[in-house]
Amino acid sequence: MRVSTPFKLAATAAAVALLATACGGDDDDGDGEGTAEEAETPAVAEGGTLRIYSSEPAFLVPTAGDDQPSILVIRQLYSGLVDYDQEGKPYLDLAESIESEDNQTWTIKVKDGYTFHNGEPVDADAFIRAWNYAADGDNAQNNAYFMSRIVGIDEAQETGADELTGLTKVDDMTFQVELTEPFVGLDAILGYSGFFPVAEECLADFDVCNETPIGNGPYQIEGEWQHNVGITLTRFEDYPDEGHSNPDTLEYQIFTDVDAAYAAYQAGELDVMYTVPPARIAEVTALETHLQLPGDSFTYVGLPLYLPQFEDPRVRQAISLAIDRQPIIDAVFDGTRTPATGLVSPNFDGYREGVCEFCVYDPERAQQLLEEAGGWQGGTLKLEANAGAGHEDWMQAVGDQLRENLGIDYELAINLEFPEYLARSDADEFEGAFRLGWGPDYPVMETYLAPLYGTGGSSNNANYDNPEFDDLIRQGDSAASLEEAIPFYQQAEDLVLADMPVVPMWWADEIAVWSDNIENFVWNPINEPEYGQMVMASE
Repeated sequence: MRVSTPFKLAATAAAVALLATACGGDDDDGDGEGTAEEAETPAVAEGGTLRIYSSEPAFLVPTAGDDQPSILVIRQLYSGLVDYDQEGKPYLDLAESIESEDNQTWTIKVKDGYTFHNGEPVDADAFIRAWNYAADGDNAQNNAYFMSRIVGIDEAQETGADELTGLTKVDDMTFQVELTEPFVGLDAILGYSGFFPVAEECLADFDVCNETPIGNGPYQIEGEWQHNVGITLTRFEDYPDEGHSNPDTLEYQIFTDVDAAYAAYQAGELDVMYTVPPARIAEVTALETHLQLPGDSFTYVGLPLYLPQFEDPRVRQAISLAIDRQPIIDAVFDGTRTPATGLVSPNFDGYREGVCEFCVYDPERAQQLLEEAGGWQGGTLKLEANAGAGHEDWMQAVGDQLRENLGIDYELAINLEFPEYLARSDADEFEGAFRLGWGPDYPVMETYLAPLYGTGGSSNNANYDNPEFDDLIRQGDSAASLEEAIPFYQQAEDLVLADMPVVPMWWADEIAVWSDNIENFVWNPINEPEYGQMVMASE
């Protein structure tokens, strides 16, 4: 998931159920072996309007929304086959069963009794058509990458084929998924929102549906998406599962600037912010109604390989070595970051400390490598980031260090809101180094690797292309268990860290704040803030 704000709000791999305080639990082992199991239904408490901070989403349809603001709305509008419990473990949600004898052909049976908000049944067809639509090359859907393991994806991408040959309907509530190669973690990744179902009426007119979504989740949209203003969701009374729509209404208030949002929170106009301005960290962490946990949000500076000044890996390595991360963390983020020494979260199975040779601060070696590469040939380096999220100070600090240690002049380009910035990223239009963040979409180590560095990866914005990396990912996917997959994934990580298409910066603490109007603040290690499960205080 691509992250818009200073803090990613995804898996800490800690069980987090909060009642006016924040607490953490045991690390998730991330193995995800076996079929996801059923989870207990939470207790019900209903009422009130929850006023939520948001930045502008890019999409409100699951096949396209792959950014954080989009997914935080989509997860209330839609439900999927699998969900994640308070320990980050997958469990069956709309799926009655997910089974395979060889990890290559999977049979999925959908529970009966669920409908879309327009009355259409949520059945096998609802998933098949959504996945086919996402994979269709003519649609340019952002989550097409997540269908890449399914047989027929190449034909869909190259010829615009309407259907993936690897999806077969067995009966109204059952379908089979044939993968190009075995993948033991399929059931674990099906909780990602890109695999959610979509109504037939929705795909008949995607643009209309994106403005007025037809979901199948515990909440439905009221009116239309008011761009750059707000999105209002109300409880879908026919949703079968209790405890997922405790507030009557979810009112997303959209801000272009996180400082303005925090001012609204202080004025009593917002009930929950999943992120806070960097300059307010010390103030927020002194409040009783705040959350702070070790996080899985990865911030990096990308070095687009389609620009000639970044072609030589020694230039990329030099840039990383010339950046002293800890002083930036201390000065800008009040110490609420951990310098990245790899690409995988410290909370995930497969993490290794200190595996990044070029993530240490060594300006002398940086100068030597740059000189060996023939010096900097790119003129003034443009440092790009999305606006309104507090990136100016730390990007300027990075630029100052590059100028001091490598003699590279720079200029900041931080003027686009996140949807526009993502569109620029996806179109390979960056003119210099760029900031992006990433957080896990599911509890498998591979989520930090293949989407960002695999050939054709959904968020491979540096345009990294390494067949050896792709092969190692395939070997990991085909392992008999996720535990046995880890060594292959680790070798793939080592290749990226040697080539340095991105400069790993840090892992962010999860920091959120809520108002006294919330009696029970609920945080999920994968799904992030669980707005529908929060309980409002009685008047």
